[in-house]
Parts: sequence; C-alpha cells; structure tokens
Amino acid sequence: MNKAPQGPTGSDRLQPGFADALDGFVAFIDLERGLSRNTVAGYENDLRQCARFLARRGLRGWGEVTEAPLTDWIYTLSEEDFAVSSLARKLAALRTFARYLVRERICGRDFTELLTGPKRVRRLPGTLTPEEVARLLAAPAGGDAHALRDRAMLELFYASGLRVSELSGLTLQQIDLENGFVRVMGKGSKERVVPMGRPACEALGTYLLAGRPHFVRARTGSALFLSERGTAISRKMLWVLIKKYAKRAGITKPVKPHLLRHSFATHLLSGGADLRAIQEMLGHASIGTTQIYTAVAPGRRISEHAKFHPRNKASL
Repeated sequence: MNKAPQGPTGSDRLQPGFADALDGFVAFIDLERGLSRNTVAGYENDLRQCARFLARRGLRGWGEVTEAPLTDWIYTLSEEDFAVSSLARKLAALRTFARYLVRERICGRDFTELLTGPKRVRRLPGTLTPEEVARLLAAPAGGDAHALRDRAMLELFYASGLRVSELSGLTLQQIDLENGFVRVMGKGSKERVVPMGRPACEALGTYLLAGRPHFVRARTGSALFLSERGTAISRKMLWVLIKKYAKRAGITKPVKPHLLRHSFATHLLSGGADLRAIQEMLGHASIGTTQIYTAVAPGRRISEHAKFHPRNKASL
C-alpha cells in the first residue's frame, strides 16, 4: 500500500502567510491545469526556496512581496552558480504563481512585472564542413549489406535533415524514390514532405534491392532501416554508427546528436536557400527556431545584404 505524501516538516515548514497560498497554487496547477508531476514538484520546490529567502528578509507573506527582495533572490542564486536554465525555470514558476495570486486576490498586483532574469545564451549548433560531410558519407565502404544500409542512412540523414527519431522510425511507405521525397511524421503528429535528392535516392534504391533483404526476419515489419534482429534500427545504434564512421573519416569534432541535421540546414542556408523553406523541411513550428542557423552561416547575411540593400545596388 502506498503511503500518502507527507507535508513539509521542521525547517522546511513555511509561515502561514506563504504556505497557505502556495498550497492552493500547487493544488491548482495539479488538479485544474493538469501539469505533470515533475513540473508541479519543480514549481513547488522553487517557490518554497523563494519563500524561505523572503522570510529571512523579514517578510510575513506574499502580500508584502515587492520586486526588490525578488531581485536579491535571483542575484543570490546567480552567485551560487545556478545554471542560467535553472534560474529561468525558477523565474517562470514565480511569474506563474504571481498571476495566480492576483487572480485569487491574494495580491493586488503582479510583483514579477518589472523583474528581469538572466538571459539564456543559446548555443550554436555544431556543424560539419561540406568536405567533412563528403568524407563521412564515403566512410561506409564496400558492397556488403551493412555498408549499403549505413551509406543509405547517412545519405538520407544529410539530404533530408530529419531528426534522429524520425530517421530511425521511417517505414517503407514513407519513401517515394520515384518522385524523390520522404513523408515525415514529426513533432505534434504533423506531416511534412521533404526532398531527398539524387544521391540519397540512389543509395536507398541500392539498399532496398541488395541490402535490406539480408536483415529481413520472419517478424520483420515495414521499418526501412533494419538491425540484425530484423527490427527497426534504434536511435542509440544510429549514433554508435555515426560516431564510428566519423572516426573512420578522420573527423575530430565531437559527434553530437543532430550533427548532420544541423549541417543540412547550415549548408542550405549558406547556399542561398530561403529560411522559410528550411523551416518547413526541418519541421520547426516557429521561424525563430530556424533563425539560429543565420548565426552559424553569417556569410549568407552578408551576401544577402550586398545583393538586396538599395545602397549596394546604387553603387553597382
């Protein structure tokens, strides 16, 4: 029999002015908003941490809170070397809670309105140069079934910019070699059609004819890329293979998830492809997500400026 979760005890018990409203908020996001258990627990822990800090500053409840002590709290956390992502999460919890307090008329105003948190520095994705990609795609040498499969996987990965999960989950029905495209069911069950290009189509055709039959077993379904057991190749095995071939190709850069996907987008942008078209091929819901590649390929922005800015045109 599972025991009911115990409330906070000892030093973790909050003053009533903080605890009562927080308990109501936790019940609200759990029962009414239906947030996940991890999110609810994370919000509660962050807000309890904030409440204990405010209590040490002499405050007796959320109704007395202003921006000043909250700014001190964020600054203190920064001094304790919390990651920027952790600080951003704590601030998000606090903003959600503040709106709840206003709605429940526990506070007369949102005390987070003027708060500014640490800016999250978005890391640029790692990419390969076109020369490195060429060496990687050529690494599965030979004509045996494994080489044919792996060469087809790498060619398709780079040609289409699929996510690792999308690539490993492909079925035969999603591939159209005659017209040169693949239908992908991405995040949010949204389907998109992505071109493959001639090299990928040729590699896939060879694999389907002379490679895939080697992996087929009695219970094999319609998965495109098969393991030795005749089942769909796993994401983990995909990355094991890519790391192996990157080493064989003499690539010294760290091989991380989505390496070929990032290279696909960066090389398309550098070559002059439209950002909206790249967004659609990658399956990004927001153009803002795709725009990170403009920082990876600054030469594209320079050439676009030189080509389209009126002052540059006037000097021609």
